[in-house]
Amino acid sequence: MNQAQFPNLFSPLTIAGKTIRNRIMSTGHDTTLPDDGYINDAYIAYQEARALGGAGLIVLQVSAVHDSARYSSHVLMATDDGCIEGYRKMADTCHQHDAVVYAQLFHPGREIMETADGLAPVAYSASAIHQERFHVMPRTMSVDMISEIVAGYASAAKRMEAAGIDGVEIVASHGYLPSQFLNPCVNKRTDQYGGCDENRLRFLQEVIAEVRNATSDHFAVGLRISSREMDEHGLQLENTLAACKVLSVDLDFINIIAGTSATLVGAVHIVPPMTTDNAYLASDSKLYKEQLDIPVFVAGRINQPQEAEQVLLKKEADIVGMTRALICDPNMPEKAAAGRFDDIRACIGCNQACIGHFHRGLPISCIQHPETGRELIYGFGGAPKATTLKKVMIIGGGPAGLKAASIAAGAGHKVTLYEASKQLGGQVNIAQKVIGRAEFGGLATNLTRECEIAGVDVVRNTKVDRSLVEREQPDVVIIATGATPYIPEFENYGEMQVVNNWQILNEEVVPGASVVIADWKCDWVGMGLAQQLAGNGHKVRLAVNGVCAGELLQSYVRTSMIATLHRLEVEVIPYMRLFGCDDDTVYMQHTASGDAVMLEEVDTLVLSYGQQPTSTLAEEISDLAEVHTIGDALAARTAEEAVYDGLKVAWNL
Repeated sequence: MNQAQFPNLFSPLTIAGKTIRNRIMSTGHDTTLPDDGYINDAYIAYQEARALGGAGLIVLQVSAVHDSARYSSHVLMATDDGCIEGYRKMADTCHQHDAVVYAQLFHPGREIMETADGLAPVAYSASAIHQERFHVMPRTMSVDMISEIVAGYASAAKRMEAAGIDGVEIVASHGYLPSQFLNPCVNKRTDQYGGCDENRLRFLQEVIAEVRNATSDHFAVGLRISSREMDEHGLQLENTLAACKVLSVDLDFINIIAGTSATLVGAVHIVPPMTTDNAYLASDSKLYKEQLDIPVFVAGRINQPQEAEQVLLKKEADIVGMTRALICDPNMPEKAAAGRFDDIRACIGCNQACIGHFHRGLPISCIQHPETGRELIYGFGGAPKATTLKKVMIIGGGPAGLKAASIAAGAGHKVTLYEASKQLGGQVNIAQKVIGRAEFGGLATNLTRECEIAGVDVVRNTKVDRSLVEREQPDVVIIATGATPYIPEFENYGEMQVVNNWQILNEEVVPGASVVIADWKCDWVGMGLAQQLAGNGHKVRLAVNGVCAGELLQSYVRTSMIATLHRLEVEVIPYMRLFGCDDDTVYMQHTASGDAVMLEEVDTLVLSYGQQPTSTLAEEISDLAEVHTIGDALAARTAEEAVYDGLKVAWNL
């Protein structure tokens, strides 16, 4: 163990009689893996990967304590004894790998995002105050219902302890029910649960007391809370710190996070995107640690062991949440302990397949590591050794080709990867040039390192044609040659400068003072170009062929980018279909009304229309070897599909 480099990160911590082997925590996060409200084999395998990889503390996703707490159709339910078996299997599995396991006790109050049958729910809160993000109007909880829900927390905790879970975390973060009672903007009650700070704290005090009464002294009871909800109507730091000073006497730990589910701006902090600073909440947790006598946990973009060590060294927290780092690389703790820093697959904060999948009702994964969430299919340790070794030629060193190469070589095949340029990474090298997306380049860095570890032979500056395939005589050819910008047909009657997004990002052209971006793709590229150009002083109009800018993006990424465009005074025009242009006017059609729209005084039209595959090599060499086409060479999509294509094809060779 690398104690010299990470003496704090790999030091143990004992809470409620259970020793946590290191200070690395996987925080509670939704996975959409469980079904029917119970823990299943897929979710157990998912968490086993983190326990096996060395995480000290695993906090399970939220468990509802009352039937009214079904905030999504995939929530775990801890409302009857039928849940115990699943929690017991989870606890036993993680304990086999020396990980401590906590469960989250949860009620969303008014924060209900969707239901199993698609019908609008009956939501309950401290008061009947509307919820902005999901447009929910709750009912005010009666005192009898409050008592019933408090009892639900206690009975759920009792079931967790009976199942062998090591402790519970009461979720008061992100604007959920306990914080709705704490927040004077939401709690307008005039009874014993409202009207003053002391009364607004009563709900949480009763929950904690009843959970304590229902469990033993060796069962940890903690609280997760947003230090600030990052919204003017949300809880502020002085509110939450004052509350926690009172509550901490009956708790074993406090877990600090930020944001609220109630508003778009607050929700960004639930899973902050790559534009957010690393370890940005450590200053908040430090205040808690200085004023409380119990361990303080913190999360928020802590992606690397070096960052985590610094948080601990500065005494800003006692345990660090590294959830997305563990989604991206479940073996990160083990690698850090062994000093294998270059082998760590660092999270890039894209939010695409982790929280992005959850918001689409899909099981969790990672664009860099699609094995995550698919542990029952792909296991924990790479592809099994092949019984028949093959000579594999991979054409293209983008994400698809790199992933295929590392998986195939790891299985024992002789793999040579050919890249036409001098630099591996493919379109990642262009994507990382979008302002605020530099971290995306880590995708190429990580996949390249995986190829090095697996022993892939890489040949650069070599374009593959039929004659080269004939000379090499491979058993298998995997074509991953990517795509080129798609240029749609449109009427062009003048001398306006018309360019594509790659030309802007590669600085091949100089755009004029007034720019229109025709954004058919509705992803981060058009928005990023708009931000970049507006930041450089251009007048920018972003004409989006969708209902909003960034329509295809994960909502937290979209919200943060839209906020930036608003501050830069970029004009965003939705429902726009490109029709044509002349010397100084771009002609659009409104996709809802069909009406013509003219955007005048334009110098440059930028086309952001995605890509299209162009290679015909598969047909040319189909008689020479077993041929597979993957990634954008198959169909222009995103890096997530490219990497997954590479995994699937190489795994099944």
